Amino acid sequence: MAVTVTPERLRTAAGLVGAAPRVLVVGAGLSGAVALDAAYRLRAPGFAVDAPADPLTAQLVASQLPPAGVCLAISHTGATRSTVDAARRARRAGAKVVALTSYARSPLSEAGDCTLVAGGQDLVFGLETVASRLAHLTVIDALTLTLLGLRGAPAEAALRLSADVTVDHSY
Repeated sequence: MAVTVTPERLRTAAGLVGAAPRVLVVGAGLSGAVALDAAYRLRAPGFAVDAPADPLTAQLVASQLPPAGVCLAISHTGATRSTVDAARRARRAGAKVVALTSYARSPLSEAGDCTLVAGGQDLVFGLETVASRLAHLTVIDALTLTLLGLRGAPAEAALRLSADVTVDHSY
């Protein structure tokens, strides 16, 4: 993963997300769970995040992103139609696309302004899809930590608020 997700590329992705007034996170199937995790991790430090479960709503939100907005599109194969279509709609709206996929040569990679590739090059389903989710979650963690470093004190304050909310839901 270190070869395909370089520190420079991670900083580029963090710069795009960090400057965005609004972030749309999309993913479907097994990548949908990764997308929801990413949305939560971005929301906790105070980013304005949408992560619609419905693909049609995701298409609508993508087409309404502002020019400085970002679509974080996650797909193991990089070929999931609803995810790729949302990324393309976001680009047509003038937003930037950060793509997270396991395949450098995929429709999603082509749609990305910044593509993070974490995974192998062979399209084999099975254990690889489990490994890709773990790799993608690791990239989301690295992206979040990079963003926290860029945002500093405001992110720390938002994280304290998030921790307070979490504590309120514990016995």
